[in-house]
Amino acid sequence: QVQLVESGGGLVQAGGSLRLSCAASGRTFSNDARGWFRQAPGKEREFVAGISWSGKSTGYADSVKGRFTISRDNAKYTVYLQMNSLNPEDTAVYYCAADPKRSFTYSSRADRYDYWGQGTQVTVSS
Repeated sequence: QVQLVESGGGLVQAGGSLRLSCAASGRTFSNDARGWFRQAPGKEREFVAGISWSGKSTGYADSVKGRFTISRDNAKYTVYLQMNSLNPEDTAVYYCAADPKRSFTYSSRADRYDYWGQGTQVTVSS
């Protein structure tokens, strides 16, 4: 069984930064694509960023491009999401997801991911 655990969420003022982490434990994968998604109250879960196993392929939602950076440390089975210039519209629960079927790229579709973390709350005050 694989567990994904997110950390690093919290309350921050507009313009501030946070760094989220997603650590895998248990029966970890030999390779997997990872994604970050978020869900605000009353809204559907949306793609934020994705990264391939090697880290060479990354992608972002238009709303976070230029502000967020996804990266990974495979030796630690951990993926990160550096979030800068945060604004109140970024307030949501952020989820990490893993897709062990995909290595060389990533998907922006939530239904392609097999494993999910419990989520971490990010709140940006104005």
